[in-house]
Amino acid sequence: MPDIVNLFLHSFGITDVLDIAIVALVTYKILGFVRETRAEQLAKGILIVLVAKVVANKCDLYTVDWILEYLINMGALALVIIFQPELRRGLEYIGRNNFIPNKQGNLDKDGARSVISTLLETANTFSVNKVGALMILERQTQLTDIAESGTYLNADISPELLGNVFYEGAPLHDGAAIIRNGRLLAAGCVLPLTQNKNLSKDLGTRHRAGIGITENSDAIALIISEETGIISVAVDGRLSRFLDLKSVERTLQKLYVASVGEQSRGLTKSIGSLFRKGGAHES
Repeated sequence: MPDIVNLFLHSFGITDVLDIAIVALVTYKILGFVRETRAEQLAKGILIVLVAKVVANKCDLYTVDWILEYLINMGALALVIIFQPELRRGLEYIGRNNFIPNKQGNLDKDGARSVISTLLETANTFSVNKVGALMILERQTQLTDIAESGTYLNADISPELLGNVFYEGAPLHDGAAIIRNGRLLAAGCVLPLTQNKNLSKDLGTRHRAGIGITENSDAIALIISEETGIISVAVDGRLSRFLDLKSVERTLQKLYVASVGEQSRGLTKSIGSLFRKGGAHES
């Protein structure tokens, strides 16, 4: 027995530790991602099918085993179709890294705070006057395809401009406004609606669109209800309602300003890395 232990210890190296750590981390992240989405129920169903397959095989239930074998073999294609929104979200999450900064990321923290100040003033006015609005703050995931569904503006953001965009009866007031780097990129944009069936029936199309875009990207959706004037914020497919201006400010400071800082640090690290690599190559 000691010889086996010694042999194991001698053959177990740093690469094995790294291999196990990577697999454990990936498994942990996948399980966490599954739990945060509607994929959890589907994953439970798959687990039940696999368990039933093992039981049918052990108990010599040949017909049941054959049917389950067929279902599993065909399941790969079915999973791609069923999990398409979750797979897209997962791949976009993997692609959000700071080593390759967003080429549009030229907004500094002061600029981000200025955007927040403008949005707070606008949200307050809209809430008091019950003006419906859906404003999307782009972060690392670019929303160019969404912007193309609306009217391209690329204008300096201001309460007056947003007031004109969302004025009831204006041509663009029913769509979403996309904000990129402190500028109003486009308005009247069409967003994907959430597929979440557990939402309150009180939520209309505007709120469902705000949740939907945050399910498919890392954007932040600021929503003002036309019927009640209630201010809501959607992030990562989750909606926070009945917010006051202080709560909105804290949320945007935490998520939007922080993301700008992360992009700036990522750019600095990338440039520094290139210089270090260049110096090593020249030497």
